[in-house]
Amino acid sequence: MYPRAFHYHRAASLKEAAALLSQLGDEARPLAGGQSLIPLMKLRLAAPAHLVDLNFIPGTSYIKEDGGTLRFGAMTRHADIENSDLARKIPILNDCAAGIADVQVRNRGTIGGSVAEADPSGDWAVALATLGCEIGCVGNNGERTVGLEDFIQDAYTTVLEPGELVKEIKVKIPAKGGGGAYLAYKRAAPVYASASVAVQLMMDGDVCKDVAIALGCVGLTAIRAKEAEAALRGRPVTEKTMATAMEAARAAADPQADMRGSAEYKRALVAALVKRAVEIAVRRARGEQVEVGPIYA
Repeated sequence: MYPRAFHYHRAASLKEAAALLSQLGDEARPLAGGQSLIPLMKLRLAAPAHLVDLNFIPGTSYIKEDGGTLRFGAMTRHADIENSDLARKIPILNDCAAGIADVQVRNRGTIGGSVAEADPSGDWAVALATLGCEIGCVGNNGERTVGLEDFIQDAYTTVLEPGELVKEIKVKIPAKGGGGAYLAYKRAAPVYASASVAVQLMMDGDVCKDVAIALGCVGLTAIRAKEAEAALRGRPVTEKTMATAMEAARAAADPQADMRGSAEYKRALVAALVKRAVEIAVRRARGEQVEVGPIYA
């Protein structure tokens, strides 16, 4: 099926794009990588009258290190992050980028578009939820910075105001002794995961000093498994503490049954992924080089 007819606008700057979107109103949509919007348009589940193309705006695709923080331009492609030496300073980001769909999608899709879409089955919000992440936004009223936990409010819903756009994603580089892992379980590369888990922790010998655990595809937004974190924080990572964390993660998940599995299946899957992600994160915190990729059914 072909999309309905629309007017095409090529923005020369983010401010111009924001102005166009405000002027054109609800009938306009920004076009970043297009990996979510274009398929919806082809199915006529979305039918914007205007598309504002962000792809030709200079200076919107970059990865920079700035005082202990990595900064990603909104139009930075998943493949750019996958292949970035800077991004590898935070291995969980490389895990996430390298596991998104297939190479065609990674070459077109953008981190800013993914975060702004707030798709409950997306990858970036889950991985970023375990890090000190802030979202830089720009609109007709100027610029502002919003913490990720406040930015995504519900499924497909963010704090972006009409005409406002994501400009930048800022991520704090974890201190020495930190390790993380992002795991997604899926049937095949191009499809969304049945469940995903991100873990970022800090070790002091055998003791887990601090930890963040996020669950994906099992709720309307990425879920911070606070009770699972509490089961590990300040304790050695043992079979007993791990079992408690797994059960807490299972309880925190709020999945819906669909073609990817029953609700109970997804809860069991989350528990198993938490165990594996914690084990990998601990090994990485100790300096091991551990390769991670999606887990296929």
